[in-house]
Amino acid sequence: MNELMRDGGGKPGDRIDKWLFHARFFRTRALAQAAASAGRLRLNGNRVEKPAQTVRPGDILTLPWGREVLALRIKALAQRRGPASQAQALYEIVAD
Repeated sequence: MNELMRDGGGKPGDRIDKWLFHARFFRTRALAQAAASAGRLRLNGNRVEKPAQTVRPGDILTLPWGREVLALRIKALAQRRGPASQAQALYEIVAD
């Protein structure tokens, strides 16, 4: 069974906190929920204020990363948190 769902796997999308956890941007899902609730993330240019915000392949996600701001294109969704190599296949960094 393929763990990556490039077309959303028949579902409309995934929660942003789950996706951030699966993509290994946060160590725990609770930290991802806190970042989304704090309004530090932007999805397609709009401020994210709820961890239940839906993300889909093709969306652009902007998040703080250290002293920088990362802009990512979501390429796929995952059913679970896998190894780092699998997590890196979920997104691509958008060049400035």
